Amino acid sequence: MKKSLISRIASLIAVIGVSVFSLFPFYWAIVSSLKSPSDLFKVEYWPTHLEWSNYFSIFQEQPFGKNIINSIIVAGSTVILCLFVAVLAAYSLSRVEFKGRSFLLLTILAVSMFPQVAVLSGMFELIRAFGLYNHWGGLTLSYMIFTLPFTIWLLTTFMRQLPRELEQAAMMDGASPWIILTKVFLPLMGPSLVTTGLLAFIAAWNEFLFALTFTLSSDARTVPVAIGLISGASSFESPWGRIMAASVIVTVPLVILVLIFQKNIVSGLTAGAVKE
Repeated sequence: MKKSLISRIASLIAVIGVSVFSLFPFYWAIVSSLKSPSDLFKVEYWPTHLEWSNYFSIFQEQPFGKNIINSIIVAGSTVILCLFVAVLAAYSLSRVEFKGRSFLLLTILAVSMFPQVAVLSGMFELIRAFGLYNHWGGLTLSYMIFTLPFTIWLLTTFMRQLPRELEQAAMMDGASPWIILTKVFLPLMGPSLVTTGLLAFIAAWNEFLFALTFTLSSDARTVPVAIGLISGASSFESPWGRIMAASVIVTVPLVILVLIFQKNIVSGLTAGAVKE
């Protein structure tokens, strides 16, 4: 009984410690966003005077609303295209027997190991050749480089665990591979699609290097670049209050999405872990 009580207390302390460690940076960003420039470097765990002007100024001094819309379009289109391609690839890699399948999977995984800067010049020439420079389409194309590999791997792992009997029964009824994929497999892949889609959305939403390189005007930039280019009105004014306010604004949607789909995320991450 005593050991059980000690273990519960230890678990509670561990949970509190991890929660504080994880949430404190976000809490401090909120606190900093509500401080005036003169109070930013004072250690106050809650500001005595709430400075809401930081939130208003980022929309007044630059097209931050347009930047948010750009990020939504780019991240959303990346997720849609990524899931469409990944579902087709996962079906082929998990259900179709062909020579070199394992090597192809390893090649897809190897692509994700390259740092972004290694492919930056090649992607720049490709996007410029397609006429997509300073356009959200160029960002969508480039983001698929690092979202597709892990999406294909996760969906392939999940699809491999689906019972063969479902596919065989559908084939006996005369179903084509497309019907099997869309009518039989997709309804069972809800949690995995939500998980991979959300991970791809977060990766595209937070990406900075490609967005900085492949956009030129402020109207075409996404929020990470817009935040990185925020500066003080004068050389003596600290921009950190506005940077923190902008960071809070663009982080809240991600937090809401995770909270809404948390059950699906857990199911999707554990799907295929155990084969019955």
